[in-house]
Amino acid sequence: MWPLYAAGFTTAFGAHGIAANLGGFSEDAVTSLIVLGGLLALYDGAEVLLKPVFGSLADRIGGKPVLLGGLIVFAAASALYAIADSPGWLWAARLGQGAAASAFSPAASAMVARLNPAAKRGRAFGSYGFYKSIGYTLGPLLGGVLVWVGGLRLLFTVMALCAAAVALWALLAVPVVPPLPRRRQTVADLARRMADRSFLAPTASLAAATAALSVGVGFLPVSGAAAGLGTIATGAAVSVLAATAAVVQPQAGRALDSGRLTTGAGLLAGLLITAAGLAAAMLPGLAGVLAAAALIGIGTGLITPLGFAALAAATPEERMGQTMGSAELGRELGDAGGPLLVAGVATVSTLTSGYATLAVLLAAGAFLALAHRRRRTVRTVRTPS
Repeated sequence: MWPLYAAGFTTAFGAHGIAANLGGFSEDAVTSLIVLGGLLALYDGAEVLLKPVFGSLADRIGGKPVLLGGLIVFAAASALYAIADSPGWLWAARLGQGAAASAFSPAASAMVARLNPAAKRGRAFGSYGFYKSIGYTLGPLLGGVLVWVGGLRLLFTVMALCAAAVALWALLAVPVVPPLPRRRQTVADLARRMADRSFLAPTASLAAATAALSVGVGFLPVSGAAAGLGTIATGAAVSVLAATAAVVQPQAGRALDSGRLTTGAGLLAGLLITAAGLAAAMLPGLAGVLAAAALIGIGTGLITPLGFAALAAATPEERMGQTMGSAELGRELGDAGGPLLVAGVATVSTLTSGYATLAVLLAAGAFLALAHRRRRTVRTVRTPS
């Protein structure tokens, strides 16, 4: 499992470590905000398009080849810019990194599910999420230090070495998980499975959590600055969010495995707590920023491992990669959609209104899920034995 956790760390560290330092330390390559936006969108766009494809490929040929291939391509794409050091090659490197992460990220998630029995998947996904959260947390900080020491090329060099080392580790330590025989699946079969509540509910929860997390990371520093807080205070608030999410995920996974928490109750609680965090962001001053960071971290830390565990429990083993790739697509859409929604509302109104809009959407989703559970319980009670 450790190389899979390292793969999760690598994709998170690579995504945020480079993205956070493109604008401030690469004046030759990033000449305008349009160029910066394009470089950021290139990585995420590749993930949106390719994650379901590579997830299905992992089901067809096995997860390990897709995992290793993605890590090797990530290392090669990173080395490309480290060697060439040209603005044009930076675009190619970011596209290659995004395409590679689209391969090894869903493959790693599928292998986490395949290598663990159902009774231990909560803890496994909690640990996997923990190390991804560490990557998200340390990426901007360590990336900034590396760029300060040796420029953007040094950061890409470290990313290449990191991906290559994880690939070698996975080659030696991760067992082969052979593909399982699969019944022929038509487009209609796939559509029905993706439209089933057992897929939609966890995926929607994961997308909502990722949307709130992105909004917290991106906009809480803006709220802090508006309240007169310095960069150290706002940076600490974002660190509280990421650290809280990292700590909660393994705890939530263990609670699920021990039977102290169900996926339905956990996802519902996570959505409500996350909505409360967005509501807290509407409060002025440091107290509001810190409360928002802590609550969003707790909520997303609950949702992430429970959502993936629920998907794994409801998915045929031979379709695990396809499901994980599609769920990752949902998360990417939330990652992009949350900040766009809040920014759009803030443009015509205020940032406080943006927080409120997303909070209402998350709370509405939670109450809809609760109403569905109650209707299902009533139908079960009324059904004659």
